[in-house]
Formats: sequence, structure tokens, C-alpha cells
Amino acid sequence: MTAAILAAVATASIVQIAAAAQQPSAIDLQGQVDQGKVTYAKNCSHCHGPNMVNSGTITPDLRAFPDDKTRFVTTVKQGKNGRMPPWADILTDQEIADVWAFVSSRRSP
Repeated sequence: MTAAILAAVATASIVQIAAAAQQPSAIDLQGQVDQGKVTYAKNCSHCHGPNMVNSGTITPDLRAFPDDKTRFVTTVKQGKNGRMPPWADILTDQEIADVWAFVSSRRSP
């Protein structure tokens, strides 16, 4: 019985350690946000505005973009309604993920 309990505790500890290793640290996330800010400024701000809103245009306020990473990635890669060009051949998956981290960090509640 004791061996079974010790094995269960050890297994649970390993699972928790593995899960923690997969979670990005605050430092990693901030680095991704910072890189996303650079990529956004270079590739996105001319249409979406430097502060993620470009009043008087057809571009949406990205501060209000839903918390939906899949939708964001799909839109960036494939474009939208013939108005937003596709970026799949221009931005890497990592750059798109970085921009998502930046946009998410600036989302209005």
C-alpha cells in the first residue's frame, strides 16, 4: 500500500513538473510580446495603426479582437474578405505567434 502511494505521489509530481516546463515563464512571454511589437510595427501598423486602431478605415480595432488565437492566425495567414492580404508567405509561424502575444497583451477588457 505504501509503495503504491509513493508511486502515485511521484507520478503526480512528475506530471506537475512536466506541465510547468511547458508553461511559458513571464520572462519568455514578455520577450514574445516585445518581439511581436517589433513585428507589428514593421508589418501591421501601416494599416491597423500604431496603437492597434486606425480610425476612419475599414481595419478593425485589434484591441477588441476576440480571445481566439486560431481565428487570428487563420486571418493573418489567409487574409480577410479580399481587404487584408494573406501573410502566410511573409511572416513565419513564430512571428505570427509573437504578434498574437502582443495583440493579446493590449486587449481591452
